[in-house]
Amino acid sequence: MDQITSSIGPSRSSQKTSSVGEANASSGSVTKRYASELMTLMMSSSPGISAFPKNDGNLFEWAGTIEGPNETIYAGLSFRIKILFPPNYPYVPPAITFETPCYHPNFDLTSGGICLDILQDKWSAVYSVQTILLSLQSLLGEPNNMSPLNPEAASLWSKPTEFKAQLMKHYRPL
Repeated sequence: MDQITSSIGPSRSSQKTSSVGEANASSGSVTKRYASELMTLMMSSSPGISAFPKNDGNLFEWAGTIEGPNETIYAGLSFRIKILFPPNYPYVPPAITFETPCYHPNFDLTSGGICLDILQDKWSAVYSVQTILLSLQSLLGEPNNMSPLNPEAASLWSKPTEFKAQLMKHYRPL
């Protein structure tokens, strides 16, 4: 009976080896993706954005910086963000939060949460860390007041002097 069973399918030990091999191959492709995205960011000519792994032992947690775009109320300000990649990235978006308090219609001032469609229901595996950072930088100057995470900021957006006062009240320089 053992001969018949072994000729029908692979042994249990070869099944374990196969699944371990697949996990290693998957881990290797994720590592390649991170390395590729890091290299793209380092070689980028996009001013005012950067992100790097927080430490060499953990590629799933990055620290980033976004500078406010010129000619916006955020010009001259820099914000630190935290990027946490899920194990199934890039098929699922990373979790991104502002570590520097940012008074903005689409950012939660206390939790650092972000309301940006490409980080939720509009996510695609073709997006990269660079794409996300550029989108966040753009959102600083062009908020979506139709979907505010901070309704108070959304209501003050059209009053630049009052908005700037609130922004600076909460801002903590890096």
